[in-house]
Amino acid sequence: MSGTYLGMPAFPDAARDAVRDRTLRGNLRHATHTIRDKRAQAVAELTDWAELREAGKQIKDHTLGHLDRYLVQLEESVTAAGGTVHWAADAAEANRIVTRLVRETGETEVVKVKSMATQETGLNEALEAEGIRAYETDLAELIVQLGKDRPSHLLVPAIHRNRGEIRDIFRREMSAWGRPAPEALTDSPADLAEAARLHLREKFLRAKVGISGANFMVAETGTMVVVESEGNGRMCLTLPETLISVVGIEKTVPTWRDLEVFLQTLPRSSTAERMNPYTSMWTGTTAAAEGDGPRAFHLVLLDNGRTDTLADEVGRQALRCIRCSACLNVCPVYERAGGHAYGSVYPGPIGAILSPQLRGTQSEIDASLPYASSLCGACYEVCPVAIDIPDVLVHLRERVVQGGEVTRHGAKVTLKPAKGHAAERAAMRAARWAFSHPAALRAGQRLASRTRRLHPRTLPGPGRAWSATRDLPPVPAEPFRDWWRRTRQADGKDST
Repeated sequence: MSGTYLGMPAFPDAARDAVRDRTLRGNLRHATHTIRDKRAQAVAELTDWAELREAGKQIKDHTLGHLDRYLVQLEESVTAAGGTVHWAADAAEANRIVTRLVRETGETEVVKVKSMATQETGLNEALEAEGIRAYETDLAELIVQLGKDRPSHLLVPAIHRNRGEIRDIFRREMSAWGRPAPEALTDSPADLAEAARLHLREKFLRAKVGISGANFMVAETGTMVVVESEGNGRMCLTLPETLISVVGIEKTVPTWRDLEVFLQTLPRSSTAERMNPYTSMWTGTTAAAEGDGPRAFHLVLLDNGRTDTLADEVGRQALRCIRCSACLNVCPVYERAGGHAYGSVYPGPIGAILSPQLRGTQSEIDASLPYASSLCGACYEVCPVAIDIPDVLVHLRERVVQGGEVTRHGAKVTLKPAKGHAAERAAMRAARWAFSHPAALRAGQRLASRTRRLHPRTLPGPGRAWSATRDLPPVPAEPFRDWWRRTRQADGKDST
């Protein structure tokens, strides 16, 4: 399996294969149900959860509405603290910047703490093409990398693997990447964690360059914030002499105090913990004699479609996302199809609205993602920043069906209506015409009621897939308008 998502099929095709994998479905069901139940208990402990949720929403909306000002302030704060800020308009530019920075150190190896932004840009592949090897240090990311796999979850990238599969991956692959797995390795969590710890320790101790993302960036101080559960991230952030952080511009928060809200809602929504085991914060650089921390710090601010997303008044709320993954754990579609079917580093409900906006809906996979939902609304109910995902999904479906012109990376792009929607568009146009001509609508209703005994029980052609599992609604014996006129007149009331 490739490490990238290039060339993946549309969601319906990928999901069709995924739902047939009983092992995958079992792994997903067990993991998502466990996480969602624990999250519900953790959230129930707070009597002011609704207020925290609203506060998070307002902070994010305020920041996005004034993002230009806060990004300038962030750059000034990072620079004043001894760091260097780089601006990347797209994935290619971000990869070029990071590759150049690593080359300038003379190193050919880097350690990474989990970063979705670098997965989005395909940084590992870009570094490998230049002879630089990147080692993932997050345990789940390590499993994915060793297995030549792709992440399938925002929080637990290897959620599609069970313990036996992980043991086999470690036994088979660890030796090619460094210290081999112990010969008697079992599938117990303690043994697997110890094997990973020993494997990663040597990499931490020799690494000169670290690459990270960030959960939040504080504009007023230039502080980067990473929350994690293992401690591997802290090793990656403090031991290397050079640290390069690649972060999406939407991760900015105005003030230190704003963190208070998110450091309460993020851990409870993600890992169902009252607080993260490790919350690492760093501001700028440190001198060699002052202890741990990078001697050189570079912040790469990534746009890659985010500014274009801001221009969409409905879709921009996707940029509130704090990557907690709560929406994935309650989604009935994700639970059955898994993360790989979404063809993006951002799977699940949030990926279904974020990826098509960051990448556009020109491709088959991105045009299909807004339909990867039942619109049940469970994702909105658990979102700690109140992203109305169903509303954005419907909005994006409209964009896919109608096509039109949007801005992508500063240029106007004409979106072609997605393939497979010709019949839907024709039906909607016919309905619009009928509702605009009352006489024709009345005639059609009367004709339908008088010929109802001749109506088929299943739809022909592509409609057969819909009616094969549903009963077609019966046509009433008379149209509503006729019933209304007859009953109102019988009661001696005005029929108008």
